Order: sequence, then structure tokens, then C-alpha cells
Amino acid sequence: MPRRVPGEPEPGLNEIQIEDDMAPGDADETLIEDRRRPGVPQSNLPDPVTQENVGAVRAPQPQAFPGDQFPIPDRWRLVESIGVNENLLDPYNQNTLKGDRPIPLGELPDWLPINGDDWFFIVNAISDTVIEPRSFPTPVGVQTTTEPDSLDVFGRADSLVLAQTFITGFALLKGSTAYKPPDVEYRVTLATQFNYVDVNERRILFVEPSRPSHRFDWFTGVQELFFDYHFRNTSRRYDFDSIRIGVQPFNADFRGFLFQDNQLGVRLFGTRDNNRLQYNFAAFMRLEKDTNSGLNDLFATPRSDFVFHANLYRQDLPVPGLTSQFSLTYNMNRERTDIEIDDNGFPVRPALLGSLNGRNYDVVYLGYNADGRIGRFNLSASAYLALGEDRNSIFTDEPADIFAYFGAAELSYDVDWMRFRLSGLYASGDGDPYDNSERGFDAIFENPIFAGADTSYWIRQVIPFAGGGRAVGVNGRNGILNSLRSSKEQGQSNFNNPGTILVGVGADFDITPEIRLSANANHLWFEDTDSLQALRNEGSIPSSIGYDLSAAAIWRPSAIQNVVFRLSGAVFEASDGFSDLFAQDRRSGTYYSVLFNAILTY
Repeated sequence: MPRRVPGEPEPGLNEIQIEDDMAPGDADETLIEDRRRPGVPQSNLPDPVTQENVGAVRAPQPQAFPGDQFPIPDRWRLVESIGVNENLLDPYNQNTLKGDRPIPLGELPDWLPINGDDWFFIVNAISDTVIEPRSFPTPVGVQTTTEPDSLDVFGRADSLVLAQTFITGFALLKGSTAYKPPDVEYRVTLATQFNYVDVNERRILFVEPSRPSHRFDWFTGVQELFFDYHFRNTSRRYDFDSIRIGVQPFNADFRGFLFQDNQLGVRLFGTRDNNRLQYNFAAFMRLEKDTNSGLNDLFATPRSDFVFHANLYRQDLPVPGLTSQFSLTYNMNRERTDIEIDDNGFPVRPALLGSLNGRNYDVVYLGYNADGRIGRFNLSASAYLALGEDRNSIFTDEPADIFAYFGAAELSYDVDWMRFRLSGLYASGDGDPYDNSERGFDAIFENPIFAGADTSYWIRQVIPFAGGGRAVGVNGRNGILNSLRSSKEQGQSNFNNPGTILVGVGADFDITPEIRLSANANHLWFEDTDSLQALRNEGSIPSSIGYDLSAAAIWRPSAIQNVVFRLSGAVFEASDGFSDLFAQDRRSGTYYSVLFNAILTY
């Protein structure tokens, strides 16, 4: 069969006769009434608009406007006209409580400092359920053990955590926010957590040996309480300048390596160049946190710990598809004279480590972060240099210079519904605890989304530093750094630490739009064990920590984010360094962590 040449008529078309009184162009005009098709002239359009002077344009003639249609002043009336109506119980239908419609006139209280008819009210409600069986090296003394024939160093490792958190948020916004930022925003978010922990040994949950080995507690924290004011738009694409004052979320980098928290502060932020350039200037005074829930305690005296941060984001730098961030962060801590005991009776400031004295320190973090893609590869990377002074080192009680560095990168490649990941992290360790130079990198408040995140055993669990310090962990919960801190939430940063090295691989599989499976395998090392040797009075400690293997399944029924279930399991196989610190007779060097998480969102 002969091929058709583009532009030539189909065979047989010349047999069809076209009436003399209808040209092909007229036929096209009748098919698309009141519309203009490229290449087809139309005579019923108004005269073209000409600009007579700068800033003034002559109005089009009346026939340029359709006479059988009427403009709709807002988007919610258009939604109603197609049959989507108000339903307060359905977040996917039109809903005033989700900000789809403005608050009706006359329904706003007179005492509110607001006016106008473009105010929107948004309600968020989240239920977060956690069930977590786990095991970890559990330090114990002969006089407090619940198992008389156990060792006088480590007892039974199994424990159980149950936590139920209810998060409720309210926001009041002014402005048509479909295409631009709100002009004004008031927001408050409260979180109430009920938690229960059961361990097999005493003095793990409470400092008193007479207290039981299980605990129930609850707390309500203020996670957001801020006012956001939109100064101005600086372009037709709604580049803007805004200021936010109060308790607010903030993340210093893409993956939460340095400072990711909800804290009291003021933040000036905005965008330029069609949102390709973004900036932040922020200052925070850190709030005290509840010991067992980690939520903000707004009624406690704020800490003498201040964070000042400035950053600049630039999209498509250095290559298209990659966003670069340059940051400068200053952490000023003045808690040398503080004595803080947590809710369970354990000292957290100063940490019971080394000289047991409180500390003041000043640290400046110079950072570069990148996130995006280079061709077919996805890349997320962070690098920090920490410079400063610790006024009294925990080893010498004398001033010490801080010089530490950190680097992490995750490279991934997508193949259809699969993503394969390669992760690497390096945090410097202190090689000589007594030289008045602290080289162990530590963050301000880390919460990393990296190498499996809280699916990972090492990131999820706290390993007590038994024998080298009291109420001190090698790492922190939801943290990756081996920082030897009393608490991530209430303790101070510590730059006399062994550092961290991690190499890992992982993969994500989107089996269906509702089901995702993930797997991760990480190997961890101490970067330098000299600080551990000094604190434990040991001649040598191997650097290899162990292997962290984890897998997770996420199910989103109906492919929505309002109902998310996650089940994960992790196994940690100890290597020589970990076994040297936490060897247990009659017990295996394998530990586990299981996490079931259900999140329901309105």
C-alpha cells in the first residue's frame, strides 16, 4: 500500500464536490463560532487596542465582551456551579474549614483585629499512633536489677513504647491565596501526647531505684503559635517579602542535619526572580521541651540558647534542575550556670560526662546544601564547617577551639516504579580530647531524613553510654550523630565526640499507587575513638559499630495522604566497636526495632 505524503489529500477526495457558495474557510468559521482559528481571518473582532501614553490603555469596544456570559468574582461560586457543594465532614469536597470558601460576612467576632470579606479559616486534625517493640543495651546495677542472676553491667534488653499524639491546628488567613501568598496569617497548633514505656530494668525510666520499670505520661505542647505578615509583592509573579513572629517550624537545610525544630523566633523571608531566588533571616530562642514527649513546654523558662540563621536558595545552580543553598548559622549558648533536671530525675544540663561542669560555647556553621537532579540522577547533599570556642572543655575545663566538619550525600536513580539509593555520611571526630581543640562535629537539633530515616535502628534508638557517662547516649533518638549528649531535646551540643561514618544502600518500590516498599542497609563506624577511650579508661576501642538493616511498607488506602499506615522493622548486628563497649554475656549482639505507625489526617 503506498504511503501518504504529508500535505497531500487522501485518495478519492477529489471525487467529493464542494458547493460553490461555501468556501473551506467559511466552513471553519461556522464550526468554531466566536473563536479565532490561526490562519483564518475574522471580521467581527473589535479594533485593536493601541497604547496612547505610558500607563494608560484605551478600553476595548463593547462588542469585545460576550453578551451571553457574566463574570464570576471568585472561584468558590464557580465550583458550586459545577455541583461541588459544602460538606464540613469531607475534606475533599468544598469545605469552609479547609479554606475553600471565605468566612461569611457577619460571622466574625467583633474583637478580632480583622476586616474585609477575604478571610479564610483552616482546621487541621491529626492522629499519630506509634507501637514500637525494641531492644538495646540496658545498663543496670546489682542493687537495682530485676533479674538477680544477670550481669551487674547490662540487663535484659527488650522494651516497649506506645505513643498516641493528637495534633490540632487552626489558621486564619487573609487574601485570595490561589495564586499568591496570604496577606496575613494567624496560626496555632497544639499537640497532646499520651505515652507508655515498659522496660525490664529499674533506673532506666526513673532515677529512683524504688520506682517501677514502666511509666505512663502525657503532655500538651504548643508547636505553632505565630503571626505572619506579608509586606509586599515585588513582581507580577508574586515574589514577596514577609515576616513571621512566634513559635514556628524551621529547617536549616533540606534533610534536617543541623537544625530542624519548632521554636520561638522571628523570621524574615521572601523570594525574587520568579521564585528562583529565596532567602531567610531568622533568630530563635530555644524553648524548653517536655522530657518524655519532646513537645515544647511554653510555660517553662526559655533556654539561654540562641540560634541566628541566614540562607540563600538559588534554583538551577550550578546546573538546571539542582537547587543550591548557602547558609550561615550562629549558635550562642550561655547555660554554664544552669542546672536542669529532667522530669524523670536525671541531670541533663550539665551532662554527667567528663568534668561534670556546665559550659558556654559559640559556634558558627558555614553550610552548603544541594537538592534536585543532574540528568537522570537525583542528588541531595550537605556540607558544614563548624568554627568557634567552647569556654570550658569537658576534659580540661579550659577554653578550647572548635573546628569540626560534616558532609553527607544521597544519590538515587529512578527506573520506572523503582528508586535505588546510595548514601554516605562523614562527621569528624575528636582525635585528642586533651589538646584544647574540639574536632567532633555536633548539630544544634538534628532530625535527619536520610539513609532510611526513623526506619533505621541507629537513627531511631538511643544507645546509653554505660560506663563512660551517666544518663548520656552515644547517639540521640531520631538522630544519626554519635554526639555523647545527655539529650537532644534538653542537652547541650558536645564537640568532644567520636564522630560518625555511614555508608548505605537502599531502594524504594512503588508497587501500586497505594503501596510502597523500602529497604535500607547501612554500615556505621566511629570516626575516631580517642574520646571514648578516655571516658571509658580503655586502651583501644575498634571503630566499626555495626550493620543496620531495615525494611518498611507504607499503605495509603485510596492513594490519599489522609490515611497512612506504616510498618517497619530493623535489625542491628553489632561489630567489634559496639561489642567492645556493650558486650553482654549470655546475650546475642543482635538488636531489633519494630515500628507500627498510623496517621489519620483531617
